[in-house]
Amino acid sequence: MKLITWNVNGIRARHAQLMELMEREQPDVVCLQEIKASPAQVPEFPIHSSLAGDYRTYWHGSGGYSGVALLVKRSATSSLDVTHPAFDFEFRIATAVIGGVRVASTYVPNGGKDYDAKIRFLNGLVTFAEAARAAKEAVVICGDLNVALTDRDIHTKERKPNQIGARPEERALIARLIDTGLIDVGRTLDPGNDNLFTWWPPWRGLRQKNIGWRIDYILAAAPWGPTAKTCISMREFGTSDHAPVMATFA
Repeated sequence: MKLITWNVNGIRARHAQLMELMEREQPDVVCLQEIKASPAQVPEFPIHSSLAGDYRTYWHGSGGYSGVALLVKRSATSSLDVTHPAFDFEFRIATAVIGGVRVASTYVPNGGKDYDAKIRFLNGLVTFAEAARAAKEAVVICGDLNVALTDRDIHTKERKPNQIGARPEERALIARLIDTGLIDVGRTLDPGNDNLFTWWPPWRGLRQKNIGWRIDYILAAAPWGPTAKTCISMREFGTSDHAPVMATFA
């Protein structure tokens, strides 16, 4: 099983890059965030693409802000029955059961305009994961969670006192989320890497210098989590301010 999560920062601007990535990697599941488009505005798979007809797709967005999507190989699921937890707002989460696992494409508010809304959303995400664990339902939460879990998840040149995305209550909620039985796949497979980042401020060549933050995650419960084989941040791919994060599971 191969899974990619990517904050594309506008699917219309990054559609050709998404097609390139999917054709190259042939992922089973793709979770997108910040699509900034309604379903009617999303470009179709090009007819000449080898992917045409291979994927079931669900686009959850409205206009030029926020939005998430799920793209799943037909061979991985017989249908794509998408649901949204009650705490969803601004088209920020979509979930579907794939191979017996509920996969959630998730875009947490950054909190700059409404910090309280970010905390409410994170609390909802924790409650969602706790309920899944109580029901013995396996989950994988993917996407832009807009929180750096620890100081090492922010380059030293980007650290500032009490900045949003690194406040104690935000980090505590991500820690609680992981404590519901999820594995932080990227960090688990690359524990010694102090330069493991997924987002870079879009100025002064910080992406090329790898001066960034790790705020995009694949958090996986059993059965997927313990079987994770690889998880990489694809810093050199695409023109979004976020890198695709790709994981493979046995």
